[in-house]
Amino acid sequence: MSSQENPAGTDFSALALSPAMLSNLQRLGYRQMTPIQAACLPAALAGQDLIAQARTGSGKTAAFALALLAKLDPRRLALQALVLCPTRELAEQVGSEIRRLARAEENTRLVTLCGGVPLRGQMLSLAHGAHIVVGTPGRVLDHLQRQQLSLAALNTLVLDEADRMLDMGFFDAIATLARQCPGARQTLLFSATYPEGVAKIGAQFMRAPVQITAQARHAEGKIEQRWYELGQSQRLPAVAQLLGHFRPESAIAFCNTRQQCRDLLAVLQAQGFGALALYGELEQRERDQVLVQFASRSCSVLVATDVAARGLDIAHLAAVINVAVSPDPQVHVHRIGRTGRGDATGLALNLASLDEMGAVGKIEQLQGCASRWFPLTGLTPTGAGPLLPPMVTIQILGGRKQKIRAGDLLGALTGELGFRREQIGKIDVNDFSTYVAVERAIGAQAAQRLNQGRVKGRAVKARLVAG
Repeated sequence: MSSQENPAGTDFSALALSPAMLSNLQRLGYRQMTPIQAACLPAALAGQDLIAQARTGSGKTAAFALALLAKLDPRRLALQALVLCPTRELAEQVGSEIRRLARAEENTRLVTLCGGVPLRGQMLSLAHGAHIVVGTPGRVLDHLQRQQLSLAALNTLVLDEADRMLDMGFFDAIATLARQCPGARQTLLFSATYPEGVAKIGAQFMRAPVQITAQARHAEGKIEQRWYELGQSQRLPAVAQLLGHFRPESAIAFCNTRQQCRDLLAVLQAQGFGALALYGELEQRERDQVLVQFASRSCSVLVATDVAARGLDIAHLAAVINVAVSPDPQVHVHRIGRTGRGDATGLALNLASLDEMGAVGKIEQLQGCASRWFPLTGLTPTGAGPLLPPMVTIQILGGRKQKIRAGDLLGALTGELGFRREQIGKIDVNDFSTYVAVERAIGAQAAQRLNQGRVKGRAVKARLVAG
């Protein structure tokens, strides 16, 4: 296995990509390759297997998407690329990004296969044919066992966030799928950390993979890290202090356990914060509603465990709070990398007790810099009242299956229902329901008018989603 560090970003025109793809990249705003793209793409486009360490937000999706699209033959309606992801949310994000990049080629068919969604609709989609499948290992294996899926023409297998798939117990499913793929395929594995299971996959199912390591440190000045030493009993109240002092418009508070999530949520909601929690025991419907509200700025604080939050890609996240220090320094780097994305800057606020100092030392060693410590006594409330999100979310019964589109809903709200465009936020249209964010001040009124009015000529049922 050869190994290399990631070089500085270069222009996409230096790659062996088609003129149509280069033109599409320009339209999408892809100017320079990120370090992980510059390190991965030459080898991936040359057909080599890769094991790449890369955090969320490093541009890894485009790194494997461009490679699999370059080999795709749209005229051959057979499954040619399979991308496995740990969660439904990540699979949907990855699928959406691949679709954007695939606009350079007409008629590229992509199907997402994830749990928590009825099998029947997925079976119908597969019956119409697919060039690319993006999904979770369990659901993809389910379709394979039902003979709804053939891997005979597969030329690219991608394992995205492989470490989290292993954490979630997917090794056997991945191994079963890999064994049924053609031996001559290319395998691209991406992982934020490098546990023993990743090495095992590399040894069993990959051909002389090139190992690529992304930078552990974030760009200088992009993320301001602050550390606060405290006693165990101060931990949860200290999160409220941080929120009251810095007042981030959106923040993720990372906990090491589900119970800590539940306890912190109770503390924050009791103090009037617009907070919601994301952890493993939630049903898919509850999980979907939490994510929609957070992404649409209808929730200020998302309290989450690492496994539950893995794969989230929230634009413009103002702050990350580490309620407890992760014992794995790579996980710490991954957590704080969710803020300070793109051209934005971010804030990483870390709470540590005396018995966590060993873990803090490992983080300092990995990042190559000393931690900056601040006293809790320096935190004072800086605003009037609790931290509330600027938007609320309305759920409408009816979605893609009822032919509702985002433009239809926006047109109804800004037309006969009488609201201004700037009062309307993010609109998410799912198969059977639609979510729209509106300014907090008009939430109840907007829901009432939707119930009394029409969307695309039809009466709809709408309700405010409880935050």
